[in-house]
Amino acid sequence: MLEIRNIVCRYGKVTALKGISLTVPQNKLVALIGANGAGKSTTLRSISGLVPPVSGQILFKGVDITRASPARILSLGIAHCPEGRRVFPHMTVAENLAMGSYLRRDRAAVETDLERTFEQFPRLAERRRQVAGTLSGGEQQMLAIGRAMMSRPSLILFDEPSLGLAPNIVERTFEIICGIRDSGTTVLMVEQNAYSALEMCDYAYLLETGSMALEGPGEQMISNPHVREAYLGGGMAHSL
Repeated sequence: MLEIRNIVCRYGKVTALKGISLTVPQNKLVALIGANGAGKSTTLRSISGLVPPVSGQILFKGVDITRASPARILSLGIAHCPEGRRVFPHMTVAENLAMGSYLRRDRAAVETDLERTFEQFPRLAERRRQVAGTLSGGEQQMLAIGRAMMSRPSLILFDEPSLGLAPNIVERTFEIICGIRDSGTTVLMVEQNAYSALEMCDYAYLLETGSMALEGPGEQMISNPHVREAYLGGGMAHSL
């Protein structure tokens, strides 16, 4: 579904991605792990059109989106659930969800999806008229996920979905993400909790200082000596 070919991304004179390549097959959950500053978030931002590559190519369903605008990329079916949730704090829950569907013209279907989102996240239904900035971290994460899904994406990008959440909320968040994959939406996820990410994914890539260091099925990566030593703390979950 998504193919990245040798992309290079820079912030000024700093090269954040040094010619990385990866593939995200349809209906799979692919994890991208690595230390802080490795280039994980930049990879997602390049896919979304927020940090266009200076070289290389990004293909989505065979279409070259390397230098497409963020709005164009969203309209093609790629949604981005950003690090830190990034909800609109002064807008209500319902208004935040509506923003996720702003490019859609099928208003009746949007209303159906809104009600489905409230069924999936009952807490959001209870707070639909509450301003998003007053929600808890976990509630804001549910809102960010719901907002992304309101665009009816075929691929959703998750950037550090467990960051700053209580352990029980983290577990629920991962269950929701697996459910999204199981329902037919492809997922590419950047996650600080490497062990959990590798447990739940179909395939994983390890980024180190802007270069792709390793790749393989999640269970294979968990047993890799380098991954265990550097990122898993001997096999236990480790925040990078």
